[in-house]
Amino acid sequence: MKRLIATTTLVLIAQGAFAQETALAQAAPEAAAPAAASVSYNLGVISDYRYRGISQTRLHPALQGGADYTDPGNGMYAGTWLSTITWAKDAGGGGHVEMDIYGGKRGELGGGFTYDVGLLGYVYPGNGLGEVPGYVNGNTAEAYAQLGYGVWTAKYSNALTNLFGFVDSRYSSYLDLSGNVDAGHGFTLNLHAGRQHVQHSVNASYTDWKLGVSRAWGATTLSLAAVGTTAAEAAYTSAANGKFLGRKALVVGLLRTF
Repeated sequence: MKRLIATTTLVLIAQGAFAQETALAQAAPEAAAPAAASVSYNLGVISDYRYRGISQTRLHPALQGGADYTDPGNGMYAGTWLSTITWAKDAGGGGHVEMDIYGGKRGELGGGFTYDVGLLGYVYPGNGLGEVPGYVNGNTAEAYAQLGYGVWTAKYSNALTNLFGFVDSRYSSYLDLSGNVDAGHGFTLNLHAGRQHVQHSVNASYTDWKLGVSRAWGATTLSLAAVGTTAAEAAYTSAANGKFLGRKALVVGLLRTF
């Protein structure tokens, strides 16, 4: 579960018309071609894979990586991202991998505002939760819409299927407010607050937050964040080790892009 999509800026370079005094007609302006579509890759390791504040790895480290296709010419993008997980096994199912598949369109609205809309599928091969009493299949699809202004974004996601194995949870929603503020000397302050609403499950709904800092050295980024939730322990405690998966913690991550 993840939101791995960075903002892409379209740059258009206009060439002015060149007129000659003896020409019969003035040459028309010619615009340079927009930036070409590209594919990038990322690989990372994190001390505890937290998604919406809840540990997906039983408070243990995770290996992660993905690939992204972007076309600045039309704002379209698509990608995939994978991570090691344990949460489905903790719930009585199986599987050790999460695979996200997403695509959408982003652009500018004018006045400094940006938008990003798309679809995101979370796939957990072999999760088997549909055979576990009290659960349904963990695979989930969401539609999302994001509005940005400067370093701030507000994003709303809505589940088109049952949400992460919760029974009768279609149309669950998540509201995410985030900001990445330049703190000087190459550091960025990462701020986040979110509200997960699980349809027909008040006990599983909660608020999460993050206060972090990150520093990039070229294509490598190191991050440190304090995270926490208001989640109920009864709803988010690992059956494997009895630990509360939404407890406050410090999370360290290292990411490399190619």
